[in-house]
Amino acid sequence: MAGGTGGAGGGTGGGDSLARRAWRQYLLQLQRHPLRTKMITAGCLAGVSDSVAQKLSGYQKIEKRRLLLKMIFGFAYGGPFGHFLHKVLDYIFKGKKDTKTVAKKV
Repeated sequence: MAGGTGGAGGGTGGGDSLARRAWRQYLLQLQRHPLRTKMITAGCLAGVSDSVAQKLSGYQKIEKRRLLLKMIFGFAYGGPFGHFLHKVLDYIFKGKKDTKTVAKKV
């Protein structure tokens, strides 16, 4: 399967995997609705990471209340905080994109 890669939608899309289409859709949502997308992503990642942590810690059954609270925390705090923190950092370092600036932001 040779051909162009990374194009913005040209062709029939027959060679696109489900993962590639999902990733493109995610990036589109991130452009259109950045805060909402980051909130949902943070909530899902918090839930997945807590589920893995519970299993690795030896829990026989996943504690659903704990999982839900972690997901709510990611959704209500983690996503919005990260979103607005990066907006503030972009304002502080306006127009600078060199590696020193990126390191300072991190």
